[in-house]
Amino acid sequence: MRVRELMTEKVTACTPDSTLAGVASRMWLGACGAVPVVDEARRVVGIVTDRDVCFAVTSLDRAPSDIRVREIMSGTPFTCSPDDDVRDALRTMADRHVRRLPVVDAGERLVGMLSVTDTILHAERAGGSPYAPDLPNDDVMEALRSVCRPAERRIDEAVLHA
Repeated sequence: MRVRELMTEKVTACTPDSTLAGVASRMWLGACGAVPVVDEARRVVGIVTDRDVCFAVTSLDRAPSDIRVREIMSGTPFTCSPDDDVRDALRTMADRHVRRLPVVDAGERLVGMLSVTDTILHAERAGGSPYAPDLPNDDVMEALRSVCRPAERRIDEAVLHA
């Protein structure tokens, strides 16, 4: 099964100069947790997540309308192609601990998004069973387990005692 069969095609995006207030609004209206950051040619240059927005707003001590996406975005996100096998995309998600991948064409332009949720919903729809022959439930669950596993963090002793 190819990524193009499951990806969301109508994707909201932003630019590095967008404000966090604008991005949060896009997330709210689009019911999404990540927004790809694109340049003027719609090439993906980063990604910003709802988690990024929350941490930025609480830690930068500035209004969301005064914080630019370029200040907090993750640059050069992991991506996939519409022609990639979905299982390969799931392995990338699992290996990189990400829940979503921007889908890009040969010119690195945004054409969609693939999320773990997209794969779960497909498996659920397939014949009314939780198993889809073209996308085994085990592959979906392994990716989900991996991205949900807390990342190991190094906690600075100075932060603990601040």
